[in-house]
Parts: sequence; structure tokens; C-alpha cells
Amino acid sequence: MRALIQRVTQAGVVIAAAAKAAIQRGLLVLVAVEDSDTPEDVEWLSGKIARLRIFNDANGVMNRSVQETAGDVLVVSQFTLFASTKKGNRPSYSRSAPPDIAVPLYERFIARLSQDLGRPVQTGEFGADMQVTLTNDGPVTIIIDTKNRE
Repeated sequence: MRALIQRVTQAGVVIAAAAKAAIQRGLLVLVAVEDSDTPEDVEWLSGKIARLRIFNDANGVMNRSVQETAGDVLVVSQFTLFASTKKGNRPSYSRSAPPDIAVPLYERFIARLSQDLGRPVQTGEFGADMQVTLTNDGPVTIIIDTKNRE
């Protein structure tokens, strides 16, 4: 799995001109699933995001997690995070899992992240044409890949 995490002051998702989800201070998490992902990847990624210390403490140091700050979380599926631009100018998305593999893992990720945070997370809609808005705070943007656990 691959996630692009952005610390935000606000974020939202609109589908077919209707608001689907909106959050205030917290994290916007764009997440993609690849063919080789497993439930273990879901568990690891969820825990990492819930405990990622990217919010400022009283001294202005990024030392607090979204869990500690009771921040909001918005999760949006984003298969293009596995785009390959190695050949030509048209990205290939062959590493992205097809819906029959991706949807169950995406839903499991949402459930696990909600469990790790102790509260529900907001979501987009898997496979929908979405308009995502955000105000990146910092800016702070981090990429995490379960196959490259740095």
C-alpha cells in the first residue's frame, strides 16, 4: 500500500456536485492498493499513520500525532499513486490492484484506522470521480509505502 499524508487545516470531497465528506484540522490520507498487498500491510500502515508525530507540541516541534491531538482524518482512494512513468509520457497503472482486490483492503484500512484512532474517519468513495480540496498546513506532506518501510 502507498499513502500520501498531508497535514491540513481543512479538507473535503465533493462527488457529483454534492459534499461527501469534510474535515477540519487533521490529516488527508490518499491511499492506493497494489496487487501484492495483504491485511498485514493494512495493519502496519494504519498504525503508522495514527501514531505519526507531525503535529506541533507546545514548543512548536512536530512531536504529536493525529491520535494525540484528536484531529480529523479524511481517507481518499487514489490508484494513481502507483503510476509508473518509466516508459513514454502516458503513466501506467498496472501496479494498482483491481477493484476486487483493492476494495476489501481499502475498506479494511478505513475500519482499522478508525479503530486505531478510537473514532470514525471520513472517506471519499472508491472509484468515484471526486473533487478533493485541502489547505495543506505547513506544508507537511509525507509518503509512506508498506513495501519500503524506512
